[in-house]
Amino acid sequence: MEPIPKPEKAAIAIYENLADSLEEKLGTERSKMFGMQCLKVRKKAFCGLFGNDMVFKLTGDEHEQAMALNGAKLFDPTGMKRPMKEWVQVPFVHKRKWESLAIEALKYVG
Repeated sequence: MEPIPKPEKAAIAIYENLADSLEEKLGTERSKMFGMQCLKVRKKAFCGLFGNDMVFKLTGDEHEQAMALNGAKLFDPTGMKRPMKEWVQVPFVHKRKWESLAIEALKYVG
């Protein structure tokens, strides 16, 4: 199993702002999943910070659209070629889309 990549300050700042916003507006909570920071609703994770990328639990059109982003891939936290089919890892370059993806993931899980 590969170690979880350490996020840089810029990625942490965006994640923290997103977490603050969703906690205040929608009652989400911060937690950990696979050793990474994540956000949950009713004890179910819907997104998390993995290195400088964010991962989102998505389905349907939202999943397809996220996978179409340049560099996006199915999330494989172990690095053992067993990706989690509903989870999409979205690179930092698409940070402006993270909030809308998080809201879609929250809708799906919540």
